[in-house]
Amino acid sequence: MVNSYIEILHHACYNNKKIRKAVYHVQKQKSSVPCRQHGSTYAVAAGMRRIRIAQIGINRFSHGPDIFETLRALPDVFDIAGYVLVEGERETCADKLHVFDGFPALTVEEILADPTIEAVAVETDEIHLTKYAKMAADAGKHIHMEKPGSPDGAAFDALIDAVKESGKVFHLGYMYRYNPYIVDAAVRAASGTLGDVFAVEAQMSRLDSETVRRWLGEFPGGMMFYLGCHLVDIVLRAQGMPQNIVPLSRPTADGFGEDYGMAVLEYPHGVSLIKAAGTEIGGGNRRQLVITGTGGSIEIRPLEVRIPGDGYLFQSQKRETMPGKPVQESTSEPFDRYVPMMCAFAGMVRGERENPYSPEYERTLFHTLLACCGAEEYKKL
Repeated sequence: MVNSYIEILHHACYNNKKIRKAVYHVQKQKSSVPCRQHGSTYAVAAGMRRIRIAQIGINRFSHGPDIFETLRALPDVFDIAGYVLVEGERETCADKLHVFDGFPALTVEEILADPTIEAVAVETDEIHLTKYAKMAADAGKHIHMEKPGSPDGAAFDALIDAVKESGKVFHLGYMYRYNPYIVDAAVRAASGTLGDVFAVEAQMSRLDSETVRRWLGEFPGGMMFYLGCHLVDIVLRAQGMPQNIVPLSRPTADGFGEDYGMAVLEYPHGVSLIKAAGTEIGGGNRRQLVITGTGGSIEIRPLEVRIPGDGYLFQSQKRETMPGKPVQESTSEPFDRYVPMMCAFAGMVRGERENPYSPEYERTLFHTLLACCGAEEYKKL
């Protein structure tokens, strides 16, 4: 799994200049553009088969607009058939609909029945994700879905079963799976480079509006479900399955969902902590990952720093402490949040690489997340 994952990251990435050109100067983008990072190349070459794709939905508070903008920015990778608005999105997401300008509005039935559309991006509000992804799986489509799914364990199980039956790609929008420093840290932890890992501390907080904090009431666990899902994924990759989970999420005021998310994951020789709050002034700058083992520690803080200017270019900052060695501090090369993720998805659809996250892993992750949210009793799968 480690080698496959590193290969996907390396071969999916654009360097800084190419990202800027691809994402923000779409009309000038040429074919045969090399996508290079960490010494590897993912070629957007003339004659490469493009993936015909449609988007279902556009969400209020997640990455739906960003994903469609990324699809638009990669005309040598994706052939966009169109989009469909569902569940009242024309009203609830009216300020975001400009991203679809110039592309045909379709119906769900048209998308699912069209054999030329081989992939869909399911980007509805979280509460509806599993429903539409299941429809796409039943129709035999490759699926990129906003994380983490809808908060119904049985419905998510049915989706996973349908995906396995279809044999198609099921790819979730966990953006930190494509952050180079987080990838490296999780791989090194899992491989034993840090010795026996006894603690992972992961935080992902920010200051949200009252509107968002009330909306969090749609989900068990609130912020733990909404953003903490990213961190649960990282902890499982770095440390494996816990023995027990203690959910500790709380609302900070009457009328809000659980806008202060926290969970403790207990291991035989250590305890790990996940925190995701929508109540913290300056919380974005304190987003961090600390992995501590008997052979050293890695601290990434902040997880991302947005590079000033237009677009989705970020850098991460890392501090490594190893026995008998000077502390090493570094800053990553600029990376894009979404281009590597969607290029990787396209490569999976074309059969050029395997998805390192199997449907069964996604099932396990989802039920572990529900336990962190207090919505299910934890059972080590």
